[in-house]
Amino acid sequence: MKPDYHEIGVGATEELSLRVSVATLVSVLFDHPENGRSMLALERTATLREIEGRPEVTVRAKPFGGAIRIIDPQALKKLIGHFHYDSEQSRLESDFRIQIHPASWEKVKQICRQHLYETEEAILDTSPQRELAEEFEDTLNVRITPEQYRLKPRGMIVEDMPAETDNVRAAGLPTVRIYYVFEAWMEAPEIIRMILVNNRGYADKDLQKMAWEGALWGGRGRANAILTLELDELKRENESRATARRGGPIYIRGHQLEGSVLAILGEVDKPKCQRVIRQA
Repeated sequence: MKPDYHEIGVGATEELSLRVSVATLVSVLFDHPENGRSMLALERTATLREIEGRPEVTVRAKPFGGAIRIIDPQALKKLIGHFHYDSEQSRLESDFRIQIHPASWEKVKQICRQHLYETEEAILDTSPQRELAEEFEDTLNVRITPEQYRLKPRGMIVEDMPAETDNVRAAGLPTVRIYYVFEAWMEAPEIIRMILVNNRGYADKDLQKMAWEGALWGGRGRANAILTLELDELKRENESRATARRGGPIYIRGHQLEGSVLAILGEVDKPKCQRVIRQA
C-alpha cells in the first residue's frame, strides 16, 4: 500500500477552492505569585512575511495551540470526499489544514462536532498537549508535561464565513475555521517563574531583530517569546469592543493581539457546547 502522502495532493484547485483550518486554542492561565491576580500567557511570535512585495517582520500574540492532527487521512477522505493538504508542510505533519470542495464544509463540521464528544473511532487527534509541549519548548526551552497544569475542555468555535488567511504557506486563500477551545491552569511554580522572566526579557523589537538575523543565516525568519496580560484587563477590552469589530487586530500595552485572543474569552465554558463567530 502506498503511503497517504502519495495519495493525497497539495494545494488549492478550481474544485478544491475552500481552505479549512481545524486547530486548538488554549488559554494558559496562572495566578501571579506576587499579587494573586489571574494572568493569561500568550505565544508572542515575530514572523518574516512578504507585505505588498516587501519583506517585513510582524510581531503578534495569540493563544497557545495549533493545527490538530489527522490520524487517518483515508477515513477522512471517505467521509468528506476528495481533499488536498494546503501545503507540503501540512501533508508532512498530517495537519488539518486542507483544501476541500465548498459543499463538503457541512460534513467537516459534523465530523468535528462528533470528535468534541470523544468518538470511539477517532480519526482526528484533538488533544492540545502535543502542541503545548512543542510551543513551550520553542519559547522557554523546556518541555512541559501534563502533570504541570490542569487541562479543561471549554467547547468549540466555528468561523463559518470564509476569510483570507495570512498563513505564510497559504497566504490569501479563503479559509473557514474550527477551534477546539481548552483552558490550562499552570500549577508548576518553576514554569510560572520562567513565563514571567521570559515576558520581561524580550521586547517586540528584540523579537523582530532575532527573526531578521535568523533569516539572514538561513533560518525560517521566526522568533518566539511569551506575553503575559491580566485576565480582567482583557475581559474589559473584550466587553468594550463592538461585535462587528471582533476578529480583527487588537492592540494592548503596545502589543498586537490576534482576534482569537478575545474569542477565547467568551462564554465557551461548557465542554459540549458550540459557539459560532462570523467574520467579514
